[in-house]
Amino acid sequence: MNDYYSMFSEYLTNQKANSANTRESYLRDTMFFLEYLSGIGTAPQDADEEVIQKYVDRLHELKRSPTTISRNLASVRCFYKFLIFRGQLDHNPAKGIKLEKAEKKLPQVLSGEEIELLLAQPDITEPKGCRDKAMLELLYATGIRASELINLNLKDINLRSGVLYCHGSKGVRSIPVYPSAVVSVSDYIYRMRGLITGPESGSALFVNLNGGRLTRQGFWKIVKGYAIEAGITKEITPHTLRHSFALHLLENGASVKDIQTMMGHADISSTQVYVQLLDSHVKQVYNDCHPKAKLG
Repeated sequence: MNDYYSMFSEYLTNQKANSANTRESYLRDTMFFLEYLSGIGTAPQDADEEVIQKYVDRLHELKRSPTTISRNLASVRCFYKFLIFRGQLDHNPAKGIKLEKAEKKLPQVLSGEEIELLLAQPDITEPKGCRDKAMLELLYATGIRASELINLNLKDINLRSGVLYCHGSKGVRSIPVYPSAVVSVSDYIYRMRGLITGPESGSALFVNLNGGRLTRQGFWKIVKGYAIEAGITKEITPHTLRHSFALHLLENGASVKDIQTMMGHADISSTQVYVQLLDSHVKQVYNDCHPKAKLG
């Protein structure tokens, strides 16, 4: 299994233009699949469509979400493409497996008032709070992913021109940064960053209190903590700020194409979900606020 791990990892790195997070997910899913095959005494090359369908059924039994099951199946398909690439198989036994289409849930977003509440929580008189304020402001200002945020280096933001250079899987995109976010990031860099940096900091823009580059898990806990402090009852993650960024731009007249560019979506269909979200949001506001709608 360890041999498969290293070879498949190399294949994903060299043959597939996936992000680091996608590679990690594919590797993790595939190792789980190989453990399943080992448990039933079947070699990967001997697994047929029936075996893989039973594996999918097992994921359902384990109460995995539809999204997780879909990703697992994609990982298994990719693994068999790898075996075909290596000449160990001439067909993909996972190719014919179909999943029931799950109803897509619209993403959770914060209102403008909730955004302001969240941004008001960090104590900017302390290094941690000053850093956290800068991160939250920058995430909402640009709509970048949490993984992109923590991978930023000092040179990736031009404070004078108010532009962020985000290095994503599809290249570098330039995103404007509104003035108050520039002020927060500038305050952190020039007043507080030097108080928490250390030998491991390098050029990382955001570092943890031990001086190393902040992790995704660390940032998730930061967002969750401030949401609780702000009294926000919605289940939010760093991605919620990304969704809020997109919806609020759309509400104020931005085009779907411009939002796609800023968010780094390869396919515009990923951005068009915010049009559905806007329609849903407008309907909810109407139902909540129109006096006749309230009479039901």
